[in-house]
Amino acid sequence: MKPGYLATAAIAWCLAFTPVLIQAADNKAVLIDEMAAYLDFVDYGGATIFPEQIPKDDWKKFFVIDARDKDQFSKENIPGSVNIEWRRVLAERSRIPKDKAVLIYCNTGTLSAQAGFALRLAGYENVRILQGGFAEWKSKGGLDAATRATGTVKY
Repeated sequence: MKPGYLATAAIAWCLAFTPVLIQAADNKAVLIDEMAAYLDFVDYGGATIFPEQIPKDDWKKFFVIDARDKDQFSKENIPGSVNIEWRRVLAERSRIPKDKAVLIYCNTGTLSAQAGFALRLAGYENVRILQGGFAEWKSKGGLDAATRATGTVKY
């Protein structure tokens, strides 16, 4: 190997990838600015909604995303929901409508909150997170949670 070969290769690499690195740094700054703007804007609830706030007939107004893994989804899910694992929401955002309310849930609400945050930053203004996730939805009566909360159903 000729003397200076590694230094020349390193300089060539830096020159070739400097635009990519600069763009990545710019994108990171833009992303940070977008996150800061969102956090300044969002209210305390962070677009969460409780199961009992959704009347049974209103569930069909939502595009419901089950953000859990395939195995959990196949065992039990909210009727009408589609399975998009929480890590995949941005990769599969073409499946998610922007012209309809989106409701996203996981087991307890933690991972769906992250997915919902990512969707909001990606320009989805219609995203709601199911507070407490599937576990709370189920314990409060599932699709009948709103009716159950008002006490109009006898059990």
